Amino acid sequence: MDVRAQVEQLRRQLNEHNYNYYVLDAPTIPDYEYDRMLRQLEELEAAHPELITPDSPTQRVGGQALEAFQQVVHQVPLQSLQDVFSPEELEEFDRRVRESAEEVEYLVEPKVDGLSVALEYQDGVFVRGATRGDGQVGEDVTENLRTIKSIPMRIEGAPGRLIVRGEVYMPKKTFARLNEEREVQGKPLFANPRNAAAGSMRQLDPKVAAARGLNIVLFNILYWDGPSFGTDSGSLDWLKSLRFKVIDYVRTDRMDEVRELIAQIGDGRENYPFDIDGAVVKLDNLTERDALGETAKFPRWAAAYKYPPEQKESVVQDIVVQVGRTGVLTPKAVVAPVRLAGTTVTNATLHNQDYITEKDIRIGDTVVVQKAGEIIPEIVRVVLEKRPQGTAPYRMPETCPVCGAPVVRDEDGAHIRCTGAECPAQLLRNLTHFASRDAMDIEGLGPAVVEALVKAELVRTPADLYRLKEEQIAGLDRMGKKSARNLLAALEKSKGNDLSKLLYAFGIRQAGQKAAKLLAAHFGTLDKLAGATEEELTAIDDIGEITARNLTEWFAAPQSQHLIDQLKEVGVSMESAARPVGDLLAGLTFVLTGELTRYSRKEAGEKLEALGAKVSGSVSKKTSCVVAGEAAGSKLRKAQELGVPVLDEGQLLVLLGEEGGDQEGILSQLSPDVQEKEKV
Repeated sequence: MDVRAQVEQLRRQLNEHNYNYYVLDAPTIPDYEYDRMLRQLEELEAAHPELITPDSPTQRVGGQALEAFQQVVHQVPLQSLQDVFSPEELEEFDRRVRESAEEVEYLVEPKVDGLSVALEYQDGVFVRGATRGDGQVGEDVTENLRTIKSIPMRIEGAPGRLIVRGEVYMPKKTFARLNEEREVQGKPLFANPRNAAAGSMRQLDPKVAAARGLNIVLFNILYWDGPSFGTDSGSLDWLKSLRFKVIDYVRTDRMDEVRELIAQIGDGRENYPFDIDGAVVKLDNLTERDALGETAKFPRWAAAYKYPPEQKESVVQDIVVQVGRTGVLTPKAVVAPVRLAGTTVTNATLHNQDYITEKDIRIGDTVVVQKAGEIIPEIVRVVLEKRPQGTAPYRMPETCPVCGAPVVRDEDGAHIRCTGAECPAQLLRNLTHFASRDAMDIEGLGPAVVEALVKAELVRTPADLYRLKEEQIAGLDRMGKKSARNLLAALEKSKGNDLSKLLYAFGIRQAGQKAAKLLAAHFGTLDKLAGATEEELTAIDDIGEITARNLTEWFAAPQSQHLIDQLKEVGVSMESAARPVGDLLAGLTFVLTGELTRYSRKEAGEKLEALGAKVSGSVSKKTSCVVAGEAAGSKLRKAQELGVPVLDEGQLLVLLGEEGGDQEGILSQLSPDVQEKEKV
């Protein structure tokens, strides 16, 4: 078999497996075998780039992040639906339809709570996808939509042009897993799957969107080159024959059955892989739809029945405090079991002290409970007339219930947080951060390995990492002798890291990478930094009062002192070799854009900072200079519009002193004094 035929065969096989797995939810081969076939295709295309096509399974994830999203004017407006909230409003909708339509048959389907998008195909090839936006104008998110494997890149038997509408969603299982990972990493949690899906679709880097595990379900044809369908159900069945993932529907001409179907969808909402926020009722006959028409806002032939949140009374039996992986203390109400939205609820989140105080929730109270967004149980209000005598207002503990360390209130006042550097509740997050690339950069010690080490009770503090033995690591799942040796080598290498990386690895609040570099360079050793006063710390440029207070409190804590002693004992360096190169670029703000050849943008930014410059991610009138590499986009255009000086990579290297040239002349163009004179 020649290479071209081999490539085509692999593409057909991979597309078939994608369809079985992501559309039919019926995988036919193990993940390992799929990954092996994809790797084989990648290798063949790398050796024969002339065979790469846009619809290849290897091209779902783009290689370069976008600078910004482009606007898209929808050829066919993406309308929203009229909401109805009661059986009476639903009956009124039906009455209006029957007054105008001769043939009334409805489709009833679950209303997916996600992000509405339009997909466009030309000659069977997916060419563009856009968000709904305001219905008239959306954003081009083609590259992110390519990462959704239930969207076919090519469809057989398609017309010249086809535009379909669907709802992008994050499966509930994926949402739970993603939030677990974000908690370990110390990142803010997503509020609900809808927000997670919308946020993922608006990522400028498609690699981020690809990692989010999004899916889609189609529910409408907006435009196509072909004979018109008689019914919506016929068009949906046709889309299904093209191997799209299509919404399930039930057809009926009886309103009593419509009401029954709506109730069934509501009662079974926990069984759907996606969140739903209602049920859609729409006229099936497309000719009758045209006759009914639409208002300025909604089509007259469809309605969205919205489910009210189910509420029930229960009793607060206790309030317990959990310590999350980021150290945040979260109170939880233990309530008498109550059935809500298809599940038995035994606890409800209380968020924080302010929430408890505002609602005056006390142990023993009768409360009204509901599920927020059909996921998280929450207390709506206290039934004060049922409050027993002798109850007292609840106050959060002043020490961590896990490790006993003092707790502090966040600067924004929302959360109370444990200060313990060795708190067991924060172990997974702390170790993951400690080993991360920008911290101690321990290759091979990712979240999965960290979790395995913790579960095996091999590590309780970061210092324990450096006491691991080869046989202990090799005995972990999916590890072996080679992996163990590599990890031990990476751990040994990390002992010699600069103090700045260790400081950042500690995870001291408000002490990020930039502050860690400044502090390490200024004090030189950890002992000197640990002994510094708040006044000494705030005397350093860019170190504010809050950061200084967090640093002094952290170093004064017994757990922190114990951790430092343990790290010293295993040989981790407590010194810095870094020193500021100078203040050549002090007072100047740089923005880097495009691709550089000598350094990555991050590396170039670090070199600029070493010379006293500030590096920003956005261009404004206060920007001193934009460094533009190849394929520079919107940031370069904005710099040109604002009259901000622009340097190419060659001029940057001269400015950094790494290439010969007129450094003084370049600098004169960027100095605030020169810029001010030119304005005058």
